Amino acid sequence: MRKRRDLGTIDLDYKGKKERRPNMAVLYEILSWIFGVAAAIFLGIMTVNFVGTSTSIVGSSMEPALFNGEEVLLNKIIYQFSAPKRGDVIAFHPNGDENTHLYVKRIVALPGETIQIKQGSVYINGEMHAMDTETNEAGVAADLIELKDDEYFVMGDNRENSEDSRSANIGNVSREMIVGKVWYHMKYEDTRMGRVE
Repeated sequence: MRKRRDLGTIDLDYKGKKERRPNMAVLYEILSWIFGVAAAIFLGIMTVNFVGTSTSIVGSSMEPALFNGEEVLLNKIIYQFSAPKRGDVIAFHPNGDENTHLYVKRIVALPGETIQIKQGSVYINGEMHAMDTETNEAGVAADLIELKDDEYFVMGDNRENSEDSRSANIGNVSREMIVGKVWYHMKYEDTRMGRVE
């Protein structure tokens, strides 16, 4: 005869068994992914807000360095650590008006300097600026201009076709008007890309 199992004697008490704990390696992997995604989002926001902001060139005032319609990237954080320099190409709000498009020009004279345009030549602190191109348009710089401690005198590279500090509508550019330094340009149609010098 077959023996019958007595099911009533099976021990259903699990208290003595070990509780299952989460695998620490899996938990570490999940936290690493979360941290990685958060860091990527943070870096993306920082890049867009401080380095990767872009604007378009309007007009021919910066030719041949920059052309109408070109997209340029601005470095908005560089001037938090250093002052703008002569020769920098900057983007700024004319007269501080944030409702207008950004103007892109080159810094010619620095705070505390004097500038004057005489007989087509640019004079800084009374000396001819040797590296500058001649211009027939002196504008307000026909008279000697003394820049304040936070003012810059800017001009377009295409001197004869540029509304810049020589115009009474623009005038000297104060530090607070400057949005950033133009550092990279790209024109997709003819793959003309590179650093702005």
